[in-house]
Amino acid sequence: MKLRLPRLRSSILLALFTALMTIATPGHAEPLPLDRAIRLALAHSTGSAIANADVQRAFASYRELRNNYIPQLVVGSGLGWSYGFPLTIEGSAPALVNAVAQSTVFNPAQHHFLNAAKVEWHASEFQNKDQRNALIQDVALTYAELAKWEERLLRLQQDDAQARQMEQAVAERLHQGVDSTIDLNKAKLTAARVRLHRAEAHGNADVLRRHLSTLTGLPASSIELAPETIPALPPLAPDDDLSQKAIASSPAIKLAEQHSLAQAMRASGEHSALYPSIDFSAQYARLSTFNNYNQYYLKFQPDNATVGIGLRIPLFNASQRARAQAAEAEALKAKKQAEAARDQVAEETLKLQRAAEQLQAAREVAQLEYQLAQSGLEAAQTRIDAKTGTFHELSDARVQAAERYLLFQDADFEYQRVRLSLLRATGDLENWALPGAGSASPDAK
Repeated sequence: MKLRLPRLRSSILLALFTALMTIATPGHAEPLPLDRAIRLALAHSTGSAIANADVQRAFASYRELRNNYIPQLVVGSGLGWSYGFPLTIEGSAPALVNAVAQSTVFNPAQHHFLNAAKVEWHASEFQNKDQRNALIQDVALTYAELAKWEERLLRLQQDDAQARQMEQAVAERLHQGVDSTIDLNKAKLTAARVRLHRAEAHGNADVLRRHLSTLTGLPASSIELAPETIPALPPLAPDDDLSQKAIASSPAIKLAEQHSLAQAMRASGEHSALYPSIDFSAQYARLSTFNNYNQYYLKFQPDNATVGIGLRIPLFNASQRARAQAAEAEALKAKKQAEAARDQVAEETLKLQRAAEQLQAAREVAQLEYQLAQSGLEAAQTRIDAKTGTFHELSDARVQAAERYLLFQDADFEYQRVRLSLLRATGDLENWALPGAGSASPDAK
């Protein structure tokens, strides 16, 4: 039995060690598709929460004005001791119980202000939509750029290994008297450039991963991209008039137009404040005998009530006229701002469309140059294998292929960036990023 104890203890220790290693070793990160990243960002974004709060605030302001037509009931008491004639307390007669109900019956100014608040409420929904599109664009660009830098890191790892091998080979050839010191410095420069590109790619990838983590609420270490989930960009037709489409779908233009309409309604409301208005009012009071009512009034009764309307007819109010003129100026300003927003959106959309066409051509050029450089590298390698090429020809071909690859990646991402901005301008961004979003519920898990 004593002989088996060490084996038993060893088995227990091995099992415990295996369990601890299993717990301590993190599991593989689950791939994060682009559409799920966007849904998580929409559920987690503070900007969206702020925009939703603005919508709720605008709706509450509209309800505040609308509820003025519902009688407001206030119940209180104005207890007090009276010496001589019973004077009022805060504008009301001293009473054991006092109940007052008031509401608006007819008020042209209030009607215009109510319509203006309703328009502003709907305008805040366009602002919320614009904030949503901005967030979708931010997530999509961050996702695509991070995928670019991660792909570049994989390529640079291979280039780094080849550059180190090339540097060692040139050093050996220098020792053998085949190459010169200049050749060695060129090889070192190539290796240093690769290390510089790796440091740049690694730093940008870390920053973008952190930003994507902030947007989605996921830990940065658990984010694993799935670049194949990025939808293909729709074809770009040069003859299409995207400016008109952008004007018709731009939330910024609709927001400016709704704000202009609301300002015009407020100006009408300020003018209507010079018209007559009618309010409903009712009051009940339970009076007491210790306030000397029975001494100063011929007939006294404890329960008293009044129901009626208050009619106000403004005859002269210069201050209100000046306020109405100021509101007219604000309405004119809002109208011109809406026209300026329409012109700005049309101009920016046209610029984006022409820039996308140019970048599409530049991307094609960069791709063909990279393919030619890659073909040249393969040809140089073939000549080396056939012992008809030189060592430095292969090195130069590798450097050129690596540089053309980086240029092609930059051109490709720049084209994607402009195309996403163009999709947002024309109102097609959400349909591109979240196909079927109208029927799908946000994935906040």
